[in-house]
Amino acid sequence: MASLAIPDELLVDIFLRLPTPEDLIRASAACVSFRRLVADRSFLRRFRKIHPPPLLGFLDSGRHLFHPAVPPHPSAPAASAVALAADFSFAFLPAPARDWSVREVRDGRVLLDRPRRHDSVDGFGALFKEMVVCDPLHRQYLLLPPIPDDLAASVVDQLLIQGHCLAETFLVPPGNGDEEEEEEGTSFRVIWMGLFEAKLVAAVFSSGTGKWRAFSSELLLGFLLWSWMDLFMSRHYAHGCFYWVSGSIVKLLVLDIQRMEFSMADHPPCARASSDDVAIVEAGQGMIRMFGPKHDTSRLKYNVWRNNAGISTQWQMEEKTFSLDSGSLLTGAVGRHLLLYQCGSSSVQTGGFTLDVDTSQVERVCASFPAPSHVYCNFPPSLLSSPTVSSGKLSVE
Repeated sequence: MASLAIPDELLVDIFLRLPTPEDLIRASAACVSFRRLVADRSFLRRFRKIHPPPLLGFLDSGRHLFHPAVPPHPSAPAASAVALAADFSFAFLPAPARDWSVREVRDGRVLLDRPRRHDSVDGFGALFKEMVVCDPLHRQYLLLPPIPDDLAASVVDQLLIQGHCLAETFLVPPGNGDEEEEEEGTSFRVIWMGLFEAKLVAAVFSSGTGKWRAFSSELLLGFLLWSWMDLFMSRHYAHGCFYWVSGSIVKLLVLDIQRMEFSMADHPPCARASSDDVAIVEAGQGMIRMFGPKHDTSRLKYNVWRNNAGISTQWQMEEKTFSLDSGSLLTGAVGRHLLLYQCGSSSVQTGGFTLDVDTSQVERVCASFPAPSHVYCNFPPSLLSSPTVSSGKLSVE
């Protein structure tokens, strides 16, 4: 008796349950019909929601070097393939490549900038740099248009009045389904923001429209933003929001990327710490956790504060204190994982590690952990069906 064909709906359900992208690649190679189901964009979108892109390594932003995950880390095979195929020297960017500085790495794309050629003309090159978003795996890039003249003029006016401005540019994670292109992985966004004494000016670039759009320049009443610059600010991302932490301020600056709105949120009721010694991670049910050093102790002990689904007034300290092993440093976070650097001891190898805050599982990523560096996460090359960027326009593979 001939066997009955398995319906596509059941195959899709089976493929969604595969534990890793590598398993999906092997399944797609079995036959043409499997490959057709796996390559479908709607399927890949569902798979990505269930399986976050693996951590493949770290990009040394100073020397333009990639440090891939090594065995026995589960991402090691994909990381090795990326290391061989990608160009992290950025030699494919407009020359000279050494002038470009890495600002952000997200979803396999890299945001870089460099001073404009006519800096000497207007003197504002440090604020309005030439920007590019590239895909080092496929050696393609997109030069971003300059900040719109009207927005640049308003920034210059504020700068002439106040004399100081802190500018920052960064990539935006996909939103919550506002744009179909973003759901499909076919577009990206870049935010430019300028911070003055009591005013914040910002604009977002969408690769879908190819244009910049100002989205917030409201005065944040009752709060002097300039005081944030007393100590270095650090930026964190969790559950659809960016958080800026400063060691001298009792508030957090928050950007909701779905509404593209800034707000101020309460800091946990504890002593402020140097912002580079704090980490914010994602927790279940939309909650976030903040790890901050325990007062009057070494940097090896951290208090953990939990926020109820982003409601700024509901910070609660967890009962257990988080402790690092001797020789470890907390260097940041990605998703629900803390990033640690282990200097080496009798029982632990030197290198970069991740710690799952839900399961306390520790995994060694690689032997070196450059500073400053950016986490590089993406799907393996065989699943990279989302579009790449080029010097002229976005192109879909």
